[in-house]
Amino acid sequence: MLRLTAVSVLLVLASGVTACSSGETSTGDGPRSERSKEQKEPAASPSRSATRTAGPDPSQSPSPERRPDFDTWVVGAEPLPLRDDGFGQVLPTPEELRVRRLRTKDVLPPPDGGFTSAQRPVTPALVRRTQLAWFPDCPVGLAELRLLRLSFWGFDGRPHTGELVVNTAVAEDVVSVFRDLYAARFPLEEVRLVTRADLDAPPTGDGNTTAAYACRPVRGSTEWSAHAYGLAVDVNPFMNPYRSGDLVLPELASAYLDRDWRRPGMIYADGPVVQAFDRVGWTWGGTFQSVLDLHHFSANGR
Repeated sequence: MLRLTAVSVLLVLASGVTACSSGETSTGDGPRSERSKEQKEPAASPSRSATRTAGPDPSQSPSPERRPDFDTWVVGAEPLPLRDDGFGQVLPTPEELRVRRLRTKDVLPPPDGGFTSAQRPVTPALVRRTQLAWFPDCPVGLAELRLLRLSFWGFDGRPHTGELVVNTAVAEDVVSVFRDLYAARFPLEEVRLVTRADLDAPPTGDGNTTAAYACRPVRGSTEWSAHAYGLAVDVNPFMNPYRSGDLVLPELASAYLDRDWRRPGMIYADGPVVQAFDRVGWTWGGTFQSVLDLHHFSANGR
């Protein structure tokens, strides 16, 4: 009798271990503009290959009750070797960034309740304090810009506060878009201003900043970008890369060109990000004919 009881206990324990080992499913979930040929992600070495698992609904952030393991990747730590065109070399996505999940560092106090927003003028003092990427020869003056402070959900399942500078004419539209994203719990890694240092920094290929105003030209052109007018917003650029020929930006984000592998933070035509911007009449770069610009939304269609 004792022997039968011991065997039964061992069988129950073994069954529990099997259930635990098979019951978990791995989950996860800037500003530089032509597309001429298909590019696949550069092949990763066997030692860094990844097993693909079905991710959660990309419109949802990780549940606060079940936090994912967070990556320890340090963004911006290692500059990439340069190509002849001045961009960084396009390299395979590091294993730890193939299902990217970095904690959001709070620079501003997080919201105390639901979605909140505030607007204020962009003054010379604010430009000096934040080192905003604005210069006197930019196509719009400071009086035409507004600083927005907005709530957003991070990949940690927590609410955070970020800042964007946009054109005054579209400020209310942008606030309403971010209100929709907050209601959908769509996760953003960080929402912050583009600085002068960002424009001059060497490429590291791992940035994922949701941002708006940046006084810079269109990639590969001398024409001003929509960002230079405060009429464009980039959303989770690492998870929604730009591609033109053999150029991928960010340069380490090639794994996210696979749009059949759905991971949190990715943008789709039927998802909450496209729907929110479409509601206010903005154009998605994922519909551009000359390039694929999956993170880009603009009020002027550029």
